[in-house]
Amino acid sequence: MRAVTFQAPEEVRIDDVPEPELTAADDAIVRIEASGVCGSDLHIYHGRFPVEPGFTIGHEFVGTVLAVGDGVTRVGVGDRVVGTFHVACATCTSCLRGDYHRCRNGRTFGHGSRLGGLQGAQAEQLVCPWADVNLRRVPAELSSDVALFAGDVMGTGYHAVANAEMREGDTVAILGLGPVGLCAVQAALAGGAARVFAVDSVAERLALAESFGATPLHLTESDVKAEVRGATDGAGADVVVDAVGDPAPLAMAISLARDAGTVSGVGVYAGKGEVPLGLAWLKSLNLKLGVANVIAHIDRVLGLLESGKLDPAPLVSSHMRLDEASEAYRIFDNREALKIILTP
Repeated sequence: MRAVTFQAPEEVRIDDVPEPELTAADDAIVRIEASGVCGSDLHIYHGRFPVEPGFTIGHEFVGTVLAVGDGVTRVGVGDRVVGTFHVACATCTSCLRGDYHRCRNGRTFGHGSRLGGLQGAQAEQLVCPWADVNLRRVPAELSSDVALFAGDVMGTGYHAVANAEMREGDTVAILGLGPVGLCAVQAALAGGAARVFAVDSVAERLALAESFGATPLHLTESDVKAEVRGATDGAGADVVVDAVGDPAPLAMAISLARDAGTVSGVGVYAGKGEVPLGLAWLKSLNLKLGVANVIAHIDRVLGLLESGKLDPAPLVSSHMRLDEASEAYRIFDNREALKIILTP
């Protein structure tokens, strides 16, 4: 079968690779209908995250079940399903607490041996372990474009808000309007936020956030802190989401949050950096950082997508064939597309 494989920094290609096989009773094989190119794929593309040459990449997918092991009961052959970007076993101590994102046996699609050696989703087929936990049937009304978001990007945006324990009537500020940030805008508004400030430096992304109902603030052309403080009688935002994953926006998030507010960081942080921990301490902030618990949220997210309260369709800017993956990565890396969907 054909698959997108990592070769070297800034080099991916289509290869013929072996078709996946069932190796455990709780496995399922899925024929891929759509996969996504995600911002975290760029960490692999640039060589910042080590993946073996020839490894199939990608971690977002919608498809149809081709085969299941004898232990799979929640999905069956012929079901149209969406998968989560990582898999969890549901039996370890972390999973029994509901912390699926910290599963002791967890693996991530398309991230090489360091994250479990699970071949990726930018392919014609894949095998999904623990299928009853990590696959969900897609409601008939949902397009593949929309359903795809439940397993990663919308799930992460939703987690950013839910994990912050945002309440109806809160003021929320979201830093970074990539797909995750824009999904967080939608999730906050769907959850009853009184106002949402959306911060970025790209005009098109600010306009899209405004179309969702947020107040756009240009990162450099606006006085972001003054705008947020002015709208909250000087208090600051109840919840601030850093959807970038860098010390600078995290520091801004700390400055924008009200006393005893919450900063929710879902960007991919790496290495070391300086942030104003003293200010966070003085303000008694709750700092909640880390990988999104997408498995815990996926049923709620699918329900909100089905109802239309969440709609990521405007984020999809390009559809390309699997054979065009090299060009897709180039375009995405150059920020010429917000979200690219690959189809076999």
